[in-house]
Amino acid sequence: MDEKLKNLQAKLSKAYLGGGEARIAKQHASKKLTARERINYLLDEGSFEEIGALVTHRTKEFGMEDKIFYGDGVVTGYGTIGGRLTYVFAQDFTVFGGSLSETHAEKICKIMELAVKVGAPLIGLNDSGGARIQEGVRSLGGYADIFFRNVQSSGVIPQISAIMGPCAGGAVYSPAMTDFTFMVDHTSYMFVTGPNVVKTVTNEEVSSEELGGAETHSTKSGVSHRSSVNDVACLNDIKRLLNYLPQNNKETALHFDYELNDEFRDELITIVPENPNQPYDMHEVINGVIDTDSFFEIHRDFAQNIIVGFARLAGRSIGIVANQPMHLAGVLDVKSSKKGARFVRFCDCFNIPLLVLEDVPGFLPGTDQEWNGIIVNGAKLLYAFCEATVPRVTVITRKAYGGAYDVMNSKHIGADMNFAWPTAEIAVMGAKGAVEIIFKKEIKSAEDPEAVLKEKEAQYAELFANPYSATERGFIDEVIPPEQTRRKLIKAFSMLEGKRQTMPNRKHGNIPL
Repeated sequence: MDEKLKNLQAKLSKAYLGGGEARIAKQHASKKLTARERINYLLDEGSFEEIGALVTHRTKEFGMEDKIFYGDGVVTGYGTIGGRLTYVFAQDFTVFGGSLSETHAEKICKIMELAVKVGAPLIGLNDSGGARIQEGVRSLGGYADIFFRNVQSSGVIPQISAIMGPCAGGAVYSPAMTDFTFMVDHTSYMFVTGPNVVKTVTNEEVSSEELGGAETHSTKSGVSHRSSVNDVACLNDIKRLLNYLPQNNKETALHFDYELNDEFRDELITIVPENPNQPYDMHEVINGVIDTDSFFEIHRDFAQNIIVGFARLAGRSIGIVANQPMHLAGVLDVKSSKKGARFVRFCDCFNIPLLVLEDVPGFLPGTDQEWNGIIVNGAKLLYAFCEATVPRVTVITRKAYGGAYDVMNSKHIGADMNFAWPTAEIAVMGAKGAVEIIFKKEIKSAEDPEAVLKEKEAQYAELFANPYSATERGFIDEVIPPEQTRRKLIKAFSMLEGKRQTMPNRKHGNIPL
């Protein structure tokens, strides 16, 4: 028995070394942790239970029978984060560059299936050179097996991807189908075709970082939901994100203990400027209504005219969607509509109530927007809100104009509670634009067109640039002093906690993709 135990320990020791000391040193020289180091840091100390440590590949061609590494380039298993069960896989770049083989894929699929059966989050730490070319179609089939399980898991368990090295070709589609994708500055990149192929096909010279680095995907494409300065910061972000999420779609997020006080926030009174055309930072409003330091922003550097993220309100996890007047005056455009829609649908999947903070002058006009599909993309955000059955509360802080008023969680599309500040302006458009249309002939024929314009503008503003016309019709439930917003929201979400709403019986809707 002793000999057999020694043999087992020898095999496990070899597995724990991955590609060997030299390759581990090279990984560290690249400012990257190894797969095992990442898992050990991510999970609670001593909680990791590995599955498949002694798996090896089955390839005989190209001399591969002489290149055997236990684990076959991926570490898989389960453990806890903050005491909560979590499944994890981490690709090991020290073994065949983390390339995906048939058995490598089988290990990942096994973990994915367990996560769905048990109902616990799945975290994938990606660091791979792509498909293992020595295996041909078998490795491609492995990718497809993973993709299929990503879709089966979608909306059932939270799926989180961290790109902590290369992720290219077909490998990019699995993270793209998960709920959140994190990247690491300067050490991770994602693209379907690399710089060499781009140069061959389009004669365009571009670096890996420019083509698909963390900054590119965090600011331009929106593929990455959050970028971090290094591996440790990335793993910390994942831990923090999990605090706001439930284990699965049948549960709700953890409710932290919170002691209620009077909950008035006087700092909210002076945030909205007297001049309706002057911007202000919606982050100040967010911080004025949520629990202190609880906001975790998603897509922080992408489509900055809309803010999305998680926070706590009296200890409860909520999702926040807010227009940002500091960027493009808070208008809705192609990118912000997609960003908002994706976030709303995630929150609805996992029973996370939605708070909408609204200051929107409309949709961004122009040929660029129309030619890039603002109609269908704006409809995505509208569809997402219409479809959502979680508790939904809106606060209009200032502008709510045109179709954007409808889209931003209005009462007409199923919002549960709609509040407005006294500074709210709810109308088809701004007073100046409306008057120029309604009184076009009168202004044009007047002796002093400017004076008539100002007079009519003041009249229109008195009638419509306020929250009271909408309130009289029941579209706004209550006009509230800004300092009472937090208190009102706590009461509203508490009241809505038992909300039950079912959608029409159907296979699924056809969101305007």
